[in-house]
Amino acid sequence: MTSHSVCEHRIIGGVTKPSSRIERRKAELRQEIIDTAFACFAERGYHATGIADIAAELGIGHGTFYRYFANKRDIIDHVIDDLATRIVEALGTENAPDAPTSLQEYREQTERIGAALNHIFLEDRRVAQLLLFQATGIDSELTMRLYGLLDTADMLTAGYLEHGVELGYLREDLDTRNTARAVTGMILAAILHGLRDTRDGEETDMSQMTQAIRRLLIDGVRKD
Repeated sequence: MTSHSVCEHRIIGGVTKPSSRIERRKAELRQEIIDTAFACFAERGYHATGIADIAAELGIGHGTFYRYFANKRDIIDHVIDDLATRIVEALGTENAPDAPTSLQEYREQTERIGAALNHIFLEDRRVAQLLLFQATGIDSELTMRLYGLLDTADMLTAGYLEHGVELGYLREDLDTRNTARAVTGMILAAILHGLRDTRDGEETDMSQMTQAIRRLLIDGVRKD
């Protein structure tokens, strides 16, 4: 691992740009700590990575680390917060639950949302790998937080389905609650497949898989 490889892959995107040079440097160092921590988590595993490993990789002291984060778990909370914010932003305006007024608009909306989620979760695979494979073994509080995110995803998806039922382009007898859970499951499965670098020597074709999910979803819930 090198500092160069870490800097090439940003775990989270920047927010409002700091106004002063000192503030910009603080924001940059905070980002470097996050990126380096996730690089260490991916290489050594979360539990085997210590604050000393992260600090040594960056060439900073323990005190500098603790000026930015309370502990390594604090880094994960920060990344989850940013991830949730990016998802909410992707579901705004034209992708809001009440935006489509017809099956065709709903179809187009699912295509946009699918593309956005693929980008968010697979832009840096280390985030999804940690959250899906390691996070539930870190502590019970984080496990419950992830379950809460799952419940939120189910609730949001149910909102899209309920809107379609109300406007009449989705089936009247649709079980929106459990269908939403099934959709969330398909999305998680797609992310897992996307994390696989190769399969029989070939990269997983995420575009074809997401298209199959959309077709299954649309054909299964649309009004005949």
